[in-house]
Amino acid sequence: MQREEKQLELTLEALINQVADLKNSLVSFIYKLENEYDRLTWPSVLDSFALLSGQLNTLNKVLKHEKAPLLRNQVIIPLVLSPDRDEEIMRQTEGRVPVFSHEVVPDHLRTKPDPEVEEQEKQLITDAARISPDAAQKQIQSLNKMCSNLLEKISKEERESESGGLRQNKQTFNPADTNALVAAVAFGKGLSNRRPPGSGASVQSGQPGAGAIIAGASAMQQVPMTGTPAQQQPMLAGVQMAPAGQPGKMPSGIKTNIKSASMHPYQR
Repeated sequence: MQREEKQLELTLEALINQVADLKNSLVSFIYKLENEYDRLTWPSVLDSFALLSGQLNTLNKVLKHEKAPLLRNQVIIPLVLSPDRDEEIMRQTEGRVPVFSHEVVPDHLRTKPDPEVEEQEKQLITDAARISPDAAQKQIQSLNKMCSNLLEKISKEERESESGGLRQNKQTFNPADTNALVAAVAFGKGLSNRRPPGSGASVQSGQPGAGAIIAGASAMQQVPMTGTPAQQQPMLAGVQMAPAGQPGKMPSGIKTNIKSASMHPYQR
């Protein structure tokens, strides 16, 4: 009897140590996820998962050890239940359980899952027992194939996104040329002021034909036209400018048009 109690104490002590290590690893990993997510790398996450997996395996080995007593055969009975605050329980649970009352005892001393979860687990075990080994192997191969296809699609999407990002980041223009073009269009920077020879944009006043052209244009504007608007268009189209040596003289074409307009057959 004493030997069994001693073995139970050693097993419980080993379990408490393993659970404490597992808890510390979980706390550290959660802290990294919440506070160091911007510097967290995928290899670091994999290392944390590997550490947690190793600690869980160690905990299972302690539970399945041949010298460990079957904890499911042990019955835990609460000796004292009180709605008052218990400082010792607060210390043991690190502040998670302030009181040990009738409300929290069923949850903290539960050795089985909820009845609904237990029923679903039994149903899954029954369904798995009905499947033959060949059918189970086919389902495993089908699942592995689906996972492989999914991994290939994910890898393809990653490669395409990386190549698309490289294409978008590649520069396809010269910033210096663009700035020079904008400055030339907006402010005329870098443009030449010289005009090609023979251009009619600027006419010097010393040329003999310039005064005739300006005088003829003013004479055309000052001549009153009588008649319908439909008849004014062909009269203006037939106007001839005065020669270069006769500035200020009214062209003969304008006189003829004025005369013909005054002798319109419908006017009396």
